[in-house]
Formats: sequence, C-alpha cells, structure tokens
Amino acid sequence: MAKIITFGEIMLRLSPEGQDRFIQTDSFRIIPGGGEANVAVSLANYGHDAFYVTKLPSHEIGQIAVNALRRYGVRTDYIARGGSRIGLYYAETGASMRPSKVIYDRAHSAIAEADPADFDFDAIMEGASWFHWSGISPAISDKAAELTRLACEAAKRHGVTVSVDLNFRKKLWTSEKAISVMRPLMKYVDVCIGNEEDAELCLGFKPDADVEGGNTDAAGYEGIFRQMMQEFGFKYVVSTLRESFSATHNGWKALIYDGKEFYQSKRYDIDPIIDRVGGGDSFSGGLIHGMLKYPGDQAAALEFAVAASALKHTVNGDFNLVSESEVLSLVGGSANGRVQR
Repeated sequence: MAKIITFGEIMLRLSPEGQDRFIQTDSFRIIPGGGEANVAVSLANYGHDAFYVTKLPSHEIGQIAVNALRRYGVRTDYIARGGSRIGLYYAETGASMRPSKVIYDRAHSAIAEADPADFDFDAIMEGASWFHWSGISPAISDKAAELTRLACEAAKRHGVTVSVDLNFRKKLWTSEKAISVMRPLMKYVDVCIGNEEDAELCLGFKPDADVEGGNTDAAGYEGIFRQMMQEFGFKYVVSTLRESFSATHNGWKALIYDGKEFYQSKRYDIDPIIDRVGGGDSFSGGLIHGMLKYPGDQAAALEFAVAASALKHTVNGDFNLVSESEVLSLVGGSANGRVQR
C-alpha cells in the first residue's frame, strides 16, 4: 500500500435531478467532488493510503466534504480547517445534442485564501510514493498557485514521483496567466497528463503536428509527445482521446509515451453515459495505480486507467466508485454488463 498525496480544492456540486435544467428544478442534490479529491477516492478504492490536502471551513458545510472523503477511505489528516466558505459549482446534466453545463461559485473559498503556514509540506511528503496535482489548483488563486509550488518542491526533496493533469479551465484563468504559472512548475513533473489543447493553453506549447479538434488519430500525437518530453523532461506523457458523438455517447481511449515507445489503448464505446464529470480524474487515479502496480509496463498501466475511466462514465457523482477487481474484469474483456452472481 503506497502513501499517495493529492492537493487541490474539493467543492460541493449542486445538481438538478436527472437531466432537469437549472431553471426548472426545485431542489439540488449535494455531490462533493473536485479534481484531485476524485483522484484520491479512486486510489483509496484501489487499496492505497490516499491523503487529500486542502483547506475547508470549520463549520458543518465544510464537514460535509471531509465526511465524503472519509466515507470512501481517503485520509484527511492534512486538511487544514478555517476560512469562510467552501467552493460550490452547479452542474446541469446534458442529454443527446444538449451538452452538460457547469457554473462556478468558488471565489474566496478557504483553499483560495490559504497560507503556507496552513501546511507542513515536508511532513506531508515524508514517506510518500506519489504526489498528484492538476492545473485547476494554481488557477484558483495566486495563493493556491504558491501552495502548489511549495508542495512540488517538498515532493522533490523527498524523492516523490509527481504527476500533473494539465486540465485547463477557461472559466478560471486566461491562457496567458496559465502559461506564466504552469511552465515553471513543469520542472517538478515526472508524469504529464493532458491533451494537445491543454498543452497549448497551459504550456504555450505549439506542436509541429496538426491535430484537429475531434481527430483522435494517434499518429498526430506522437510528434507532440516527443517535443513535450524534450522540452520539459517528462518521464511519461499521457493523453486521453475522447470522441463526442453526443452528451450521452462517447468513444474513449488513451495514449502513453515513455521516451522510447508509444502505446495506444483499446477503445471503449460508452453509451449511455450516466455522468462524465470526473472522467479525467478517474483516468489519472487509474494511471497512478497502474504505474505503481505494473512498474515499467506502461501498456498495462494505461489499459487499467482507460478501463477505470470508462467505468466512471457509468457512475453518478464525481467519484469513481469501482474496485480494482471490477476494473481488471473490464481490462480482461468483460464488458457485457451481465449480472454478477
């Protein structure tokens, strides 16, 4: 069981029932979630000692998020308490040709205004095998960006493997701001997860290859991956490839490059999608587990990650509530959905 650290913002997601629109609903479901928290839940499900680092208000609404993490086995030892509010976001689930929609209400949240004194990153990283963060965390605020850098520095001091999911969010910051903050952080990163759009908007990385939107021809990515590795010194570059036929029907596969060989996973046809929020996070969680479980075998690690994230699309909420054995069953070819008796 590996000690794994994730850092970021957990929020409360407020969603209408089913596919109702915001303006027609009379009630919202409260669903805790957020990029790196979703990764931590996946890793706890796979048996790891997953610690989530954030700051949450000390009142009962903050406690909702803490309890949600504990419910699924995530360690909350390093969560600082204080500040005035927890971030919220509203999510409307699309259907057919109507896309899903997200509205943020997260300004001035506890983690956005947290200080370095709230966290002892050296103690947090002590004995850890892996540290994961995403481009959402430094986008929250300048203070959160500084905390992200301090966490990365501590991870390197303790010999911890660092992964990032670039995750550009245009509702949180501009590409120019993202580039100025994210590029200097790449020197700490061993495993970079992100598509060509993320690479351009977060890193200012203009690839020679022309990868058109929606084009999932893996050949177009090979040049991009090579150039990213040369420029930033990553050990692995990874990308998911999503084909969006409708809000409820996607194709899903992924690519990985270790500096020597490219590997493309098998493709899953996901129809119908129950909830795609957290799909990328479930991929990151699956990849981290796969790399720890199958060291040196990037193909096995990637197949685990893609199967795990395909299954997430069938689960309501942000968290991927599947076990290692369920993922391995899908990796092994069991995708018929027959009742398991």
